[in-house]
Amino acid sequence: MNRIENAFKNKPIFMPYFPLGYPNLDTSIDVIETLAKNGADLIEVGISFSDPLADGPVIQKATQIALEQGITVKKSLAAIAELRNRGVTIPLILMGYFNPMLAYGLEKFIQDAKEAGADGFIVPDLPPEEAGEFQSLVGDLPLIQMLAPTSPNERMESIARNAKGFIYLVSVTGVTGARTSISDGLGDLIARVREHTSAKVCVGFGIGTPEQAKQVGLLADGVIVGSACVKTIGSSEKPVEAAKQFAAEFRSALQELKK
Repeated sequence: MNRIENAFKNKPIFMPYFPLGYPNLDTSIDVIETLAKNGADLIEVGISFSDPLADGPVIQKATQIALEQGITVKKSLAAIAELRNRGVTIPLILMGYFNPMLAYGLEKFIQDAKEAGADGFIVPDLPPEEAGEFQSLVGDLPLIQMLAPTSPNERMESIARNAKGFIYLVSVTGVTGARTSISDGLGDLIARVREHTSAKVCVGFGIGTPEQAKQVGLLADGVIVGSACVKTIGSSEKPVEAAKQFAAEFRSALQELKK
């Protein structure tokens, strides 16, 4: 059983996002290790890019700072290896945009990511229609696809039917960022996706509090928390302590649903 399958044995799972290099490389590695060891079931690890089109202002600012601090794809992959050396055993999914991967060399990037210990990839600007080369190189690691409320039924069916790892379901239209409430139509949206797949469905975009995570966890297999995680940890004078508390609070909220 691979690490992703193993993570979903105890649903709903908590999946925070945090970018490598923010507020600096060493701290980001410490933060991700802390999230992993204090409640995260799977972590979406950000690879910074200068034009993160799917991300809202919080993550845009964080990844810009990471780039200013000198983060690179090579350093990001080395950080994944370092996290494995520190005993992080949960799935680490690399979330990044296609251009830096292409500049690094696509085949080399995927091979180096595998060797470092990555469990899969999320590439928001690589649609399935253009992902043939990536899919052929990635082998048994999943290229996780995103679905949105605006996805036409035919496209939703095609992506869901061919899904590997899990489906990243965008709960709202627009970019990443915490919202004040959960979309009223989320349950219906999840049901639409599940008509076409047995893959796990994880929901992201707009989840900012443990209570909201609990609401989503009643419906989905996993809860993805990005902007709120980055903002809470990044604004703290003690980011590692903030990461520990953040993970514990979300773990506690979702733990109630696992009983």
